[in-house]
Amino acid sequence: MADSVAGHGPDRNATGKGLVAVVLAAGAGLRLRPISSYLPKPLCPVGGVALVDLALDRVASVSDAVAVNVHDRAEQIAAHVRSRPDGPSIHVSYEQTTALGTAGALGALRGWIDGRDVLVQNADVWTPADLASFVAGWERRRIRSLITASFGPSVGLVATLLPWSEVERLEPVPSGLYETTLGAAWSSGRLEGVAVDAPFVDCGTPGDYLDANLAAAALAGGSVVHPTAVVTGSVERSVVGAGARIEGSVTDSVVWDGAVVGPAERLERVVRVGAPDRDVAVDER
Repeated sequence: MADSVAGHGPDRNATGKGLVAVVLAAGAGLRLRPISSYLPKPLCPVGGVALVDLALDRVASVSDAVAVNVHDRAEQIAAHVRSRPDGPSIHVSYEQTTALGTAGALGALRGWIDGRDVLVQNADVWTPADLASFVAGWERRRIRSLITASFGPSVGLVATLLPWSEVERLEPVPSGLYETTLGAAWSSGRLEGVAVDAPFVDCGTPGDYLDANLAAAALAGGSVVHPTAVVTGSVERSVVGAGARIEGSVTDSVVWDGAVVGPAERLERVVRVGAPDRDVAVDER
């Protein structure tokens, strides 16, 4: 059997080293406001689980060596990922002065990556995609991207596998992977696009965030209601967090941990992040 990183991933690369995973969590989530005003985007829950935890659980299927980059509300996110009760310890890369983007983040991590190939996963996407099958059979010379459509600047990018030879030339300066690496690699035939065969939502806006939660609820069979939530009203096609109390009706909505829906309230396409005056209503599109 070929060597791999702690039993995960494909054969080792030409340097004799294995595969690491990097979860990108440094963005400010400006398009997700006002939801991201209450929690950093990577900590916003989808299906009752923080986005960054969902990403870390996905990458755990392919590597035990994992890093997360942080910038906006860095200490809050770092404390969260370091407090995870299970799984490997997380290396946290602090981007102190400015967010470095998807390429600059890898440039800042070159010393930690240290000759290994990299799986890159954004923390702000929701998908049940199987990354183990995506990694399986990768020949570790070309870039491999898990995508939602034809490759291009606006493609939905689920995850990307990068050989060390591509990573080692990246600099720790603000820059994007598409501009520095992926676009040219696609044009020259150095990038293999693999179509994702699972639902995928980039949680960029409040509407996208709600859609991701509704997709998670549908995947669970209708709704996701935390065992500690108290429901005396009705819940349809929604997500209800830990310790929430539902006395009215909740339809196609998200209720965060500890929030209350009173007996006279009717929530529809609403994200309740706390008190009613902090509701985020999502218009039909």
